[in-house]
Amino acid sequence: MLDRLLEATGGQAREATADDAVDGVTAKWVAAPSSTDQAAAVLRAAADEGAVVVVRGCGTALDWGRPPRAVDVVVSTEGLDGIVEHEAGDLVCTVEAGTRIDDVNAAVAGSGQQLALDQPVPGASVAGALSTSRSGPRRMLYGGPRDLVLGVTMVRADGVVAKAGGKVVKNVAGYDLAKLVGGAYGTLGLVTRLVVRLHPLPTASRWLSSSYASTDDAVAAALSVVGSQLAPTAVEVCRDAGADCAEVHVLVEGTEHGVAERLPAAAELLGPDSGDGPADTATLARVEAGNGDVLVKVAVPLTHVAEVLRTVVDLEQRLGLPC
Repeated sequence: MLDRLLEATGGQAREATADDAVDGVTAKWVAAPSSTDQAAAVLRAAADEGAVVVVRGCGTALDWGRPPRAVDVVVSTEGLDGIVEHEAGDLVCTVEAGTRIDDVNAAVAGSGQQLALDQPVPGASVAGALSTSRSGPRRMLYGGPRDLVLGVTMVRADGVVAKAGGKVVKNVAGYDLAKLVGGAYGTLGLVTRLVVRLHPLPTASRWLSSSYASTDDAVAAALSVVGSQLAPTAVEVCRDAGADCAEVHVLVEGTEHGVAERLPAAAELLGPDSGDGPADTATLARVEAGNGDVLVKVAVPLTHVAEVLRTVVDLEQRLGLPC
């Protein structure tokens, strides 16, 4: 098997080490293709041998999702790295799957643009964010990874190359299969290239925060902001484990004049205790978990947020587990 992987990748394959384990499951080989054709050859070889494949991007979320029963080949996207094309006038960028979000933003910042994806775990690749459907506070305005990906090139498990979407925002021909890849954790195939939608960089950005005696009060304040005409970039309700109180953080972005004009209205909605919030979005976007912690992602309508938080508090009290 290793000989076939070496041939498929032009020598970029090796036996796995302990560092290549996936969520505690030991792998046998690692292959690092540097093109879609090489990736297709790797997956064809794996399919012929009946080998179990796990795709690894930057390795920031290998322990997310269900642990694999076995791992024969880890296919690393580290060789699929770089900006293929940046069409600044169309706010579109084509990138290789293993390109880090930070690198994309560094490349397009000179054009006053951004890939508006927050990183719960720093250092993530674009394809990794799509595969795990990771996002952060700014999802409220810009949407999540599935909303920012216009097209994908991927390799199916049998080595067949497939493409979906394109380079235009209003691509309405047929089913939007690119969105199907979002949150699939690599189970539908190996993404090798993506076309992503960019947004203009705001010239001004301000966070406002306020504390509340109960989660119900915090959610009520947050919903008042969401339902207003402020068009905030993000609205976050946060509470520490075991605490009854909660905080609301609101991000207002735009031009200097526009932000200054909207801040008083946001402060009024948050209440008299509102003030400056976190220094940057990354602080609120980050998800930190220690050994033995369980991360649970729950998606509910805005009107049910208070009920979910009350359930969390109830679980803490009944089970004695910090949430």
